[in-house]
Amino acid sequence: GARVSGRPTISPPTSVPAQVRRFLGTLSVRQALTVWLEQWLGGLVRSIPSFLGFGLRFALYRLLFARLDGFCFIYPGAYLTHTYGIRAGRNLHVNGGAFFDGRGGLTIGTNVLVGPNAVLLSSQHHWSDPALPIVLQGHRLAATTIGDDVWIGANVVVTPGVTIASGTVIGAGSVVTTDTAP
Repeated sequence: GARVSGRPTISPPTSVPAQVRRFLGTLSVRQALTVWLEQWLGGLVRSIPSFLGFGLRFALYRLLFARLDGFCFIYPGAYLTHTYGIRAGRNLHVNGGAFFDGRGGLTIGTNVLVGPNAVLLSSQHHWSDPALPIVLQGHRLAATTIGDDVWIGANVVVTPGVTIASGTVIGAGSVVTTDTAP
């Protein structure tokens, strides 16, 4: 294998089947089924406009979320993945282009607004072994919590493990790396 700092490294298999086995090995059967359904059904309903689209996306995510307390407005173009880890309160509004990753647990309170192209993360890649390609190091999971009555502006990035307090407004373009106060 390659050498880093003078020591030999052992690279795990990088073939497509090996990578698929490694990915599926990190998920329960229910989680794998949820990811598969969100890819296929989400792909079908993600861009449907108007009230029909809102209704179809609500029905899909009511099925796939760990918990969804009431109707939500998920606008066309929002992309939600690993929805088995998402818990959301009533009256969630998610604008187009937003990206949610529920892999490590994403809890969203009641009356939350998420602006266009906002990114809410609950996992990130490990990068602890310089001798191993990052893509093969797996993920670090860290639950992210969004309180009640929160407005997350356009193009905001919320990093894994952050808690956003109830009543907080996150300004457009912010990168949130630590817990907030209202």
